[in-house]
Amino acid sequence: MIAMLPDDLQAHARTVAHLATYFEELKVAAAALRERAAVRQRGFFSPSEDEAARQLLVSYWMARAALFEVAIGYRDAAEIPPALRPTRFLIAYAAALLLVDAARFLREQYHDQPAIRAKLNEGDPNFGIPPESYDTVQRSLTSPIHVWHLYHAVKFFEEHADELRSLRSEPLLAPMVDVLDRLGHRMHVSVLDYAKARIRARSRQAANAVRRSLVDRALYGLQKVACLMVTDKFTRLGHQPALPADVAAELRSLLKPGDVLVNRKEFALTNYFLPGYWPHSALYLGQPDDLERLGIRQHEEMKPRWRRLLDLDRDEPRRVLEAMRDGVWLRSLRSPFRADALVAVRPKLAEADIAHAIGRGLGHEGKPYDFDFDFTRSDRLVCTEVVYRSYDGIAGMQFPLTRRAGRLTIAAEDFLRMALERHQFEPVAAFAPSRESRLVREAEVDAILRGTLGGIADCRLPIAE
Repeated sequence: MIAMLPDDLQAHARTVAHLATYFEELKVAAAALRERAAVRQRGFFSPSEDEAARQLLVSYWMARAALFEVAIGYRDAAEIPPALRPTRFLIAYAAALLLVDAARFLREQYHDQPAIRAKLNEGDPNFGIPPESYDTVQRSLTSPIHVWHLYHAVKFFEEHADELRSLRSEPLLAPMVDVLDRLGHRMHVSVLDYAKARIRARSRQAANAVRRSLVDRALYGLQKVACLMVTDKFTRLGHQPALPADVAAELRSLLKPGDVLVNRKEFALTNYFLPGYWPHSALYLGQPDDLERLGIRQHEEMKPRWRRLLDLDRDEPRRVLEAMRDGVWLRSLRSPFRADALVAVRPKLAEADIAHAIGRGLGHEGKPYDFDFDFTRSDRLVCTEVVYRSYDGIAGMQFPLTRRAGRLTIAAEDFLRMALERHQFEPVAAFAPSRESRLVREAEVDAILRGTLGGIADCRLPIAE
């Protein structure tokens, strides 16, 4: 069954499975923060304690954003094939359970800790974290409109619990069922709570929800809760980022294996907490013929992946290696092309060195995303780290790591600055409709980069898309 699931569904399931484990790690760190006696006695944070708290807060908000996008990613339930609706609900419901559990855990840990609550409420414009974040999250737990929507999700789960739990036989979905079993009690919505919420929830959206089928109301409710728990600045529902067909076709003719693709999606939740205008990167691998010519098909890291690489997308043979919220995976070029703006830069290396870098990068495929942005560990990677760990040290290529929120990192815009300076990279092409309505090439890219690269990138962190 899993092989038949759409790619986005598999990606959402991997994301929730990883974050189910990661949130437990965050809980340990959060509990340790509470136990810092010095903070409780002093009533404020020292600089080192502040940095540790900031890292924890940023990691939590990044993971939270990834779960929101899982829920928001489900649009009109009527467009979902009936056979897939239980699976889609299972994944979205597991994501919602993790969000509710994390919010309640924060309250249980810190509600009686004024100094820590004040720290969580500070916010940080450099990370896109608004002030009063802790209080906003806690209010969301008791919002009548949230109760209204969650009631339908809980009701659907209760009426179809056996069917949903039977999906445990699928390895990719088993972690979702584990989340339901472990955290289901955290989503309790009583009939009395629902009745009160129904009286208070007078919006047209709530009225329209009554006319939907139960599964439609369940999926719609989970999506609406996610939307209501973030501010309007984060996302615009219904926006489908995609390069214009003529721009995509021209780019396909220009790209070469080893190119680095840096892109931007407008109105994306994951643009926030990101450095500058260009937040995300991917490593372009080329077509199977390109990989054979470079000798990569016979590379020890490619051999076990070759058949999967061929089967990814028959209509789009070009491949990338890309870290997104579901981890580091081989993907079709359609993935980075689902963007509103894109820049391609090329390493100034010989083909043999590029082949070496691609082979090295493939060794990281299948690893989870690193919501801690810790470049000192290689078992979890962010998108820019795929490029860094592929190229650093190849033919003397080096990347300067910049300290951001206590972590040494590389932002996607750092690659573009290197290309602008013709330092180890050179520009290939760029499409940024806010600056130029057509695809520009080579030296013309400089004007795009100068107009979009900002100093704010030096004090913000990368995140998964």
